[in-house]
Amino acid sequence: MLELFQYQFMQRALIAAVLVSISCGVVGSYVVIKKIVSLSGAISHAAFGGVGLGYFLGVNPVLAAIPFSIISAISIGGVKQITNISEDTAIGILWSVGMAIGVIFINLTPGYAPDLFSYLFGSILTVSNTDLYIMFVLDLVIIAIVFLFRREFLAVSFDEEFSNVVGLHALLVYMLLLALVALSVVVLIKVVGVILIRALFTIPAAISKQYTYNLRNLMIIATILAIILTSLGLILSFIFNLASGATIVMVLAAAFLISYYIKG
Repeated sequence: MLELFQYQFMQRALIAAVLVSISCGVVGSYVVIKKIVSLSGAISHAAFGGVGLGYFLGVNPVLAAIPFSIISAISIGGVKQITNISEDTAIGILWSVGMAIGVIFINLTPGYAPDLFSYLFGSILTVSNTDLYIMFVLDLVIIAIVFLFRREFLAVSFDEEFSNVVGLHALLVYMLLLALVALSVVVLIKVVGVILIRALFTIPAAISKQYTYNLRNLMIIATILAIILTSLGLILSFIFNLASGATIVMVLAAAFLISYYIKG
């Protein structure tokens, strides 16, 4: 088994598994507690517009997806504050528009996008050193923001109305939380793709929530679980020559079913 990791691409893939697990363990805990799983899915699909923009401009699609994802996240979160459109409707609209923008940009780009499939369904085995550097920096940013605003995020996640009553700018904190989700989407996009991102956001935190209600412990357990399960999915995808993103998601789903059965 260990000889698998003598290959550089497997070493990079394992490092990527650890890096994405950190972001999905930390931010995914807020996603599950705040019950914004559908919103996180909309952000991930909207991020595809940034990928398309990256191809069109000739820059790294992951870098292009960062501002695009943040703008999309803030747009989705703020639409219910400035319009009469429900958040659910806004999610559906921006979900579709983001994907459509990505397709249009790719269509306008001369030539062929060779690794487009990896951004849709993930390909952890093709992660480059540049991708790892971007993931690492974004993880540091995410951890720093969570540490600085941990009390505010905790208040908004459990009781947004009370946060407003006590003088906390709940809307601004909520927008910042959505920006964190957007950054996490960029970290995850190359590993499981925009189609399957919600699984990494949701399942490790959902399993952990069965065993603890303490947010700090929830994040730690979710991160450790994500590292173990993502690495297992990576190894199985290599051994059986399966799509890496889909295999990782199936391993996560199996772990959730086992955990639910044990707790039940």
